[in-house]
Amino acid sequence: MARKILLGALFTLPSASLVAHYVFDVGQVADFTLAALALLPLAWLIGEATEHTAEHTGPGIGGFLNASFGNAPELIIALFAVADGLPVVVRGTIAGSIVSNLLLVLGIALVVGTGDRHARHVDRRSLLVQLALVLVAVLAFLVPSVAGWHGDREAHALAVASVPVALGLLILYFGVTRRGLRRHRRLHVESGHVADSDWTLARALLVLAAATVVTALVSEILVHSLEAFSRAVGLSTFFTAAVIVAIVGNAAEHGGAVVIAWRGKYRLPAEIAVSSAAQVALLVAPLVVLLSFVVRPPLGLVFRPVELVTMGLSAVLVGLVVADARVRRSEGIALLAAYAGCVVWYWLAGDLPA
Repeated sequence: MARKILLGALFTLPSASLVAHYVFDVGQVADFTLAALALLPLAWLIGEATEHTAEHTGPGIGGFLNASFGNAPELIIALFAVADGLPVVVRGTIAGSIVSNLLLVLGIALVVGTGDRHARHVDRRSLLVQLALVLVAVLAFLVPSVAGWHGDREAHALAVASVPVALGLLILYFGVTRRGLRRHRRLHVESGHVADSDWTLARALLVLAAATVVTALVSEILVHSLEAFSRAVGLSTFFTAAVIVAIVGNAAEHGGAVVIAWRGKYRLPAEIAVSSAAQVALLVAPLVVLLSFVVRPPLGLVFRPVELVTMGLSAVLVGLVVADARVRRSEGIALLAAYAGCVVWYWLAGDLPA
């Protein structure tokens, strides 16, 4: 019954969101609400496709593919926000995405997950490497950020100064990811695992790609209606971007990781959450900077202290959780409590430059 409800929502909500926006012009607040709801069944579909993909590739590569397809809408959301002249939204969404993936997604997965204690093992080496990448990115963000704290954060010079930082992060990401994927493939082959799935790898990848395209269309509506929604509900633009947009924009990772954890698997949800955070920091953010010189206006990686601190502390906290290669429900509760603290801080910070 639950599966039928999800399948019905899968076809109904995204269609309703697109029709309401392009045919009936229902207004921006309704647009935002419908688009946010439409992303939820799409997340379930991407989660299903990811689990079937991982049966063929192993959890490491499966988590990377989920992060890649799931972060495609994240990149699109950011570029639409750049074109609309919403730099606060771009940076808030990037910071919020990293924090929500590390604390919220992994936290919920650990809390709702089933299975005995032997099933709660994760790939310590893979996760710690990716968390280290997040910390390196946060340190790199300091280069343009510190200068921006004492002047105009949207100055063209800061956008130019962000270019070498972006290029360096991209080179680092591709180099480390290439080695990591080779290791994951070797481990999967050595495990002798036989795929237990009625989906072929080609079918799973096709579903991932199709769901990502629809998610991108819905995400466009979400961005264009964000400011009107923020005003209507009395929230700051930064809070809406860092919390609400970050959650719905990463619904693919959120939903997929939770669904898979509910089925008693932990390595794949952990890979999804941490891989997605690393990819946002070292792939999405740098690409947004470089592409902003095309879609304009150019964007600098000038984050406020609240954004840098929450991103860095999130990576450190998750590193402590996975350091012993085993995860526990109590640790998931701690991660969720930390995320709640970040949300309160984001609400207090608002749109002020400090």
